Amino acid sequence: MKHMNVISIGGGSLRKLQTLPIDRYIVKLAGKRSPKALFIPTASGDDKEYCETFDRAYGTLLGCRTDHLLLYRNPSDRKAAARKIAAADIIYVGGGNTLRMMRMWRKLGIDRMLLQAGRKGTVLAGLSAGAICWHAWGHSDSRAYSGKKSWAYIKVRGLGLMPGLYCPHLDGEKRHASFKAMVARERMTGIACDNFAAIHYGTNGAKCVSARKNARVHIYSLTNGKVSVNSFKSREKIDLNT
Repeated sequence: MKHMNVISIGGGSLRKLQTLPIDRYIVKLAGKRSPKALFIPTASGDDKEYCETFDRAYGTLLGCRTDHLLLYRNPSDRKAAARKIAAADIIYVGGGNTLRMMRMWRKLGIDRMLLQAGRKGTVLAGLSAGAICWHAWGHSDSRAYSGKKSWAYIKVRGLGLMPGLYCPHLDGEKRHASFKAMVARERMTGIACDNFAAIHYGTNGAKCVSARKNARVHIYSLTNGKVSVNSFKSREKIDLNT
């Protein structure tokens, strides 16, 4: 099994190129002049504009050969999905409704295909829902998509390629209090990313990659019933056991 490269981005607008330094980093990890980059927009319901945004950023600007896996359009063609996933050098999962996405992936067997791709060395990346999905669990706003005015963050099960409980948009959506409470309640290590920050799990452990100077990765640890937080700036190695 090859070493995995997983990059989970906390937030930022791909359309406005707010995560561009992280996106360049992702493309460089593929180690090819013009890598094949597959975009999976399941969490946004296969949003067309999101696909066009990905093509502009990763195709026109960063020189990748882009493709999309549109599961709502043709959910029954699993062989085509398997071919696209197996052919990709980079797989990027977009943001949106994490719970709905994970349910669809498991129903169609996409979860197993992605696990296999990661284990063979495909670079796995994504933002928000696309960052949560690689972890065992995620701190998710999926209930916000119900249309109800009153909703709460929930714990959503991911693919489990990386351990722990992941939280995107920590600063941008002021999730600290809710996430801290979830870490304490679930008795799990928490990994949280600010907008414009990402955690890269690679050959030499984990580190922070950021697109803005003050964007951080934060590790929440539970010791003797109390939650402590350690923060890491860009390029710093991250000790997940702190």
